Amino acid sequence: MKLAALLLALCATAHAAPPDSFWRAIHLVETSGRTGPILGDGGKALGPLQIHRAYHADSRVAGDYSRVADLDYSKRVATAYLKRYAPEAWAKGDVETLARVHNGGPRGHLKPATKGYAAKVKALSK
Repeated sequence: MKLAALLLALCATAHAAPPDSFWRAIHLVETSGRTGPILGDGGKALGPLQIHRAYHADSRVAGDYSRVADLDYSKRVATAYLKRYAPEAWAKGDVETLARVHNGGPRGHLKPATKGYAAKVKALSK
């Protein structure tokens, strides 16, 4: 029974996605909507969605890290990462959890430090 539920959840995850407003909000919170090779977090993050090297590697998206400077590529990386680490939140379009995982890593939804970030994203996602 658990296997059937897991398979059903995985199938639903493949087709679901957060609203477009989620991506706009993440982009605004991270870089005020700027594009290009923006460095942040003391030079540790790159691009419009401020993606770190480890995040890029964890996403398993093919391509050089420098490509996260491109917004569309950054969205592909973030999509793969969030589907990997927050599949239930992805399937539900749970903006708060997705924002917290994007900001705080695979267990970011459990970290109190990500609550403020998620509140900003939620406010802009409406």
